[in-house]
Amino acid sequence: MRIMTLPCDGIGPEIMAATLEVVEAANKRFDLGLTFEEAESGFTSLKNHGITLRDEVLERARTEFDGVILGTQSHMDYPPVVEGGRNVSAGFRIGLDLYANVRPARSRDFIPNKAPGMDLVIMREATEGFYPDRNMYKGVGEMMPDPDMALSVRKITRAGSMRICREAFKLAMQRKKKVVAIHKANSFLMTDGLFLECFREVAKEFPEVEADDKIVDAFAALLVRQPEIYDVVVATNFYGDILSDLASELSGSLGLAGSINANAETGLVCAQAQHGSAPDIQGQNVANPTSLILSAAMMLSWLGEQRGVQKLMDAGAAITEAVDRVIDDPAQRTRDLGGSVNTDQFGAFVADAVAGKVPA
Repeated sequence: MRIMTLPCDGIGPEIMAATLEVVEAANKRFDLGLTFEEAESGFTSLKNHGITLRDEVLERARTEFDGVILGTQSHMDYPPVVEGGRNVSAGFRIGLDLYANVRPARSRDFIPNKAPGMDLVIMREATEGFYPDRNMYKGVGEMMPDPDMALSVRKITRAGSMRICREAFKLAMQRKKKVVAIHKANSFLMTDGLFLECFREVAKEFPEVEADDKIVDAFAALLVRQPEIYDVVVATNFYGDILSDLASELSGSLGLAGSINANAETGLVCAQAQHGSAPDIQGQNVANPTSLILSAAMMLSWLGEQRGVQKLMDAGAAITEAVDRVIDDPAQRTRDLGGSVNTDQFGAFVADAVAGKVPA
């Protein structure tokens, strides 16, 4: 199996190096046969090719590789799109039609958190919604008719809503068989109304699953008050983005949250940390690589489930368990978790745990 890696910007190269050390340990332990090839993206690609993400990189990811590990990007610092500042993350999601952004949030007893008992997964639709750089065939869905007026267009489709809802119900069948849809159909009568209609239609296909829906602002409050009652949460792009960050921070830290972007029909998948590029600590070897490590673990597990390959699922589980064993020890935590361990040291600790060099 071939994996494309794109370190991208900020702390991306540092957390990518730590992640690959961990994945290589799993590769050896489980005899996965993984090979890796780095591709340019972000500021490196802009400098060398005049654009942050080339179409040929996307095409190679689509046709030559089994998975992608994407580092962090400094999108806010890119030049305008017409000058080569393409959103790398959106480029992969749209270019490879990776409509399902899967974001787990799980509290750990040994890490301080504000949501005891939280163990949920947010299924976020990632290819349409309020995001103007990905909701139009040509052009963008945001415009300024005059200097004092800005407009933004939201796009919700039946096809997009049906497929993300169906993936949410399929995931719930593997978990606690509970799904809640997030919406604001009381205000967005047509757009959220269409999403909610699709959710209820898909729910009929899964009578074993308990289906509910919540207005987004009410759900945000309930997530703080009773986080332990939720299992799978499905939402459109904008709501899912905000709520997944909230859930991850409540469960301990955004830096502990894995994430993949996937398409169940094509089998394409991209692992990506939930957090940003943190340019203020770039090059200091102090970033926490946990999010990208867990994202890579999710990628392996997802590929294993899609292809029926048990050792890939075992490798993903082993990485996740190794991360928990390492951060259970305060002496092995990175600075953001109250420790003093550097990025590369943390990667080495997790890699050793995966290889069986650290006792459970």
